[in-house]
Amino acid sequence: MIRCKRVYLEAEASDGHRVLVDRLWPRGIARNALELHDWLPDVAPSTSLRKAFGHRLEAFDTFRDAYRQELSGHPEYWQALLHWASQGMLTLLYASRDEQHNNAQVLAEFLEDELQRQSSPSSPVCYQGELDSD
Repeated sequence: MIRCKRVYLEAEASDGHRVLVDRLWPRGIARNALELHDWLPDVAPSTSLRKAFGHRLEAFDTFRDAYRQELSGHPEYWQALLHWASQGMLTLLYASRDEQHNNAQVLAEFLEDELQRQSSPSSPVCYQGELDSD
């Protein structure tokens, strides 16, 4: 299971594997003060995409599409996240004030889609019984 949480909220035992998914370290938090298992700055949107988005709500749909394209092109950045999500709770930490329109939410959607895609049979042989029932 995957959930997103602001980095400024306290860690909880239910968070499971906590991963910071922002390219920049969050303001006002000392590196040794943040409870996390990993920081994966490469999985965050590219600097140019992050700046183009600028946390403007009207640009979010374009940002989401472009970020998903970046993620599709670099599975090496998010494979570990997929593994941790399949093992238990994965909490994606982010610094954005907007809890609905941020890179962690897009990444969580992307990872959920990948988990579903990988668990679904994709071979035509798997559908044989369904197709023969007509």
